[in-house]
Amino acid sequence: MRRFLDRLYTGSGVLAALCVFGIFALMMAQALGREAGVLVRGADDIVSWLCAAASFLALGHTFRHGELVRVGLLLDHLGPRGRRWMEIFALGLTALFVAYMLWAVCSFIYDSWKFNEVAQGLIKVPIWIPQMSFLIGVAIFFVAVLDELVLVLKRQKPAYQVAEEERRASGDFSETV
Repeated sequence: MRRFLDRLYTGSGVLAALCVFGIFALMMAQALGREAGVLVRGADDIVSWLCAAASFLALGHTFRHGELVRVGLLLDHLGPRGRRWMEIFALGLTALFVAYMLWAVCSFIYDSWKFNEVAQGLIKVPIWIPQMSFLIGVAIFFVAVLDELVLVLKRQKPAYQVAEEERRASGDFSETV
């Protein structure tokens, strides 16, 4: 199960990176096309969908690697026992919030599908199709939060804490900048 989850988080991070590359490629195509007198139709629509996809698909990966904003300043000043209880509280609260977010996103996309909502830009596609990246990203983030909560409940260090400790041990203090 651990290997599957790690691959899931890495895969979502890779998809997010590919979305960022797609944004770069489309923007370069627009810039070069403008100089050559060629219009790249619908690029703005696709870039906006890729921006949203990159943001949400990256959530699970960045969370697991300690790159999301957390309450580390408070946790670093607690002892091991206090830290564990605060981690459980914070992860439990986050899990509840993300579960609600997942439900709301599902409802939102279902309504888009049910009412045959179509994108309003140049590219006329059912809007639920690009919205699926939102749902997938939030679902992976929910799994990542639950994964970390289970680790803490099993008295193990969460992956984001391990990643942070590894960065500090290697002399990388960039998260404190």
